[in-house]
Amino acid sequence: MDSAVILAFAVTLAAGLATGIGSTIAFFAKTTNKSFFALSMGFSAGVMIYLSFAEILPKATQYLSEYVTANEAAGLAAGALIAGLVLMAIIDALVPSGANPHENTDVELLGNTDTPLPTVDEVQNKALLRMGVFVALAIAIHNFPEGLATFLLVLDDPEIGIALAIAVAMHNIPEGIAVSVPVYYATKSRLKAFRLSFLSGLAEPAGAVIGYLILAQFLNHFVLGVIFAMVAGVMVFLAIDTLLPTARNSARGHLTVYGVIAGMAVIALSLVLLRV
Repeated sequence: MDSAVILAFAVTLAAGLATGIGSTIAFFAKTTNKSFFALSMGFSAGVMIYLSFAEILPKATQYLSEYVTANEAAGLAAGALIAGLVLMAIIDALVPSGANPHENTDVELLGNTDTPLPTVDEVQNKALLRMGVFVALAIAIHNFPEGLATFLLVLDDPEIGIALAIAVAMHNIPEGIAVSVPVYYATKSRLKAFRLSFLSGLAEPAGAVIGYLILAQFLNHFVLGVIFAMVAGVMVFLAIDTLLPTARNSARGHLTVYGVIAGMAVIALSLVLLRV
């Protein structure tokens, strides 16, 4: 197998399995460092937004311009970007609100042993377990297109793809927390909670493999241009709908804004230095 394909798959797998990191943090962190969490989520959002508009969308327009005029290429890229936004909005709307990790943005960890587990009178274990399963399914659905996007970007341009994968991995950490918390409260089993969180992250590499097998025979610069513009839309949606609300709910003040600025600055400088 081509080494570039292996690298792209490995990077996508690592990004998806960051949900397991979220579970680990939820179980073993003694306190919730919400300030650091807000900065991290803002940083990830800054990386995604910068890459989408400064790198991915221009690359999509460049590829499309090989087949149509520059103005037509810009129009096609803009349309595909909006299509990516609409696609994620539809996926988001199809997920029940109670199980949607994008609508449950408060971050709480389980490692604080001073906080007792809720009693059966306080929560219904079956309802909590059902919620955890639904959240895992919702995350799997969201991760599927993310996996394909990350895979194709790493395959085409490893520098941009790996930078995006790091941002996606950071975005997956709170999703791992969102899965593991209700499952742990319902089953009192860290192993079961970690397993479900881990499995939800596997949708990312699954999306990469299935999508690539379907699209491999059709891939050319025109198809990649359309896909990359849609990827930009997907990433912008994730930043606005998930990362920024999570960051804002985790800490007060301007920490989220500082994180966004830092993310944009670091990724911009990194890409410049890599290309020197």
